[in-house]
This record gives sequence, C-alpha cells and structure tokens, in this order.
Amino acid sequence: MPEENILVSEQKEAVRVITLNRPDKLNSFNDELTFKLQDALKEAEKDESTRAVVITGAGRGFCAGQDLQDRNISEAGGQRPSLGDSIRRRYNPIVIRIRRMEKPVIAAVNGVAAGAGASLAFACDLRIAADSAAFIQSFTRVGLIPDSGSTFFLPRLIGLTRALELMYTAEKLEAAEALALGLVNKVVSADKLMAEALEFAGRLAQGPTKAYGLTKRAVNRVVFADLEELLDYEASLQEIAGRSDDFQEGVRAFVEKRQPVYSGK
Repeated sequence: MPEENILVSEQKEAVRVITLNRPDKLNSFNDELTFKLQDALKEAEKDESTRAVVITGAGRGFCAGQDLQDRNISEAGGQRPSLGDSIRRRYNPIVIRIRRMEKPVIAAVNGVAAGAGASLAFACDLRIAADSAAFIQSFTRVGLIPDSGSTFFLPRLIGLTRALELMYTAEKLEAAEALALGLVNKVVSADKLMAEALEFAGRLAQGPTKAYGLTKRAVNRVVFADLEELLDYEASLQEIAGRSDDFQEGVRAFVEKRQPVYSGK
C-alpha cells in the first residue's frame, strides 16, 4: 500500500525544496520513494521558476540508503535478486538527473546519510551539513559494493586513500571531519540547517543561473565525463555482489540484528 506524503516538494520563492519524508525509517529508500524523487527532480529541472534546488530529509536522518526490510532482496524460490537492474532503474536516473540539471543543487544533510543516501548527497553540487550529520559507506556491512555513484564521487571529493578506507570499513564519517576533508561546504547547528541552506540557495537563485548551469556543464565534462559509464559498471558489479553468499548472510544478519559471518563467497 503506497505511503502518504512519502516525498514533499515545495516551492519557496525561486528555490525548490525536496524533502524525503519517511522519518520513521530514517528516510530510507523503497521503490516508491526512488521513483517519486526521480519525478520531483524532473519537475524541478523543467520548472523555469525554480532556479536552485535543496534536497533534505525529514526528522533526524537525511537518508539511510536502501530499506532492507521493504523489498524482498533475500533468496526466494531459489532465485537471488537482480540488484543491477534495480540500480539502473531506481538510483542511477536520480544521480544522472542531478548532474545534468543546469541549476545549483544543494544537499542539506540533517542527519545520517548512509549507503545510497550518502551517494545522493555526493551527487549534489554542494553540501551543507548539520553538526549531527554523518556519512557512512554502509554497503560492505551487507556484502555489497558502494553504488549509486559512490565509487565515482567519493574518491574525487576526498581522495583515493581515505575513500577506500571508508568504503572498506563502513566507518562513520562525522560532520566535522567531512568538513576538514572538503566533503561538505559548511557545518552548522542542526536548528539552523534549513535556514542556512535556504539562504545559500536563495542567494544562488538570484544570481546568473544561466552562467551557473554552463559552469556545471563544463565541470561535468572535465571531472564527471565518464559518470554514466561508471554508474552502469557499478550496477554490473552489484549484480555479482547481490548473488553472493556474503550478501545473503549480510541481509540475514541485519534482519536478525547480529554480526554477520562472511565466507568470502
């Protein structure tokens, strides 16, 4: 049964605010939320009155990534899921839309950004974080690879060595360290986050947004030219990881709230 108001899209003068609205699930993604986010981004891109976009989450989380309890991603009838297909249909269009949109897109990271939720923040042009925010490459906790652009964006944003450490260990990166690494533009107190994000987005919305869009196009060509190829490659690798014994064990351990025992198979 569809959830009500799972995503909220509001126009505040020239700024479109898109809020992921599953606060009881830390705004984790289910199928419905990913497709509604695709639609909201498409609408914001086409709307000429929207000159900047802010993406945030309701409640205490930005986005905890894929909701592992929402979809049947464990073995069923002897068949293992096609995660590659899911990524290509659900997540990659979101990342591509954000990068192609010739308008400033700001992530207002109000809490934990994990898995695909972290990837969503990384895909944005700019990131403002609450002091309570944190970024987690949680994929390896369930035997998967980072996807939705994380293997593409994170090494470019903070360097290969630190990025690989975070991907392998799935350790939490607190807001203050994210700022020191240049992963976020600013850290503010949680109660001031949206005011800061809206002020910044409003300032950009009053600027030469045509020039901003062309600047983004140029940066995409220099830094992100092979993004779509990498997204497809991530999906292919995730297809392999999703059929592994380690993934099945990781999901079972998550649901059973215990430490996984991996076999490397």
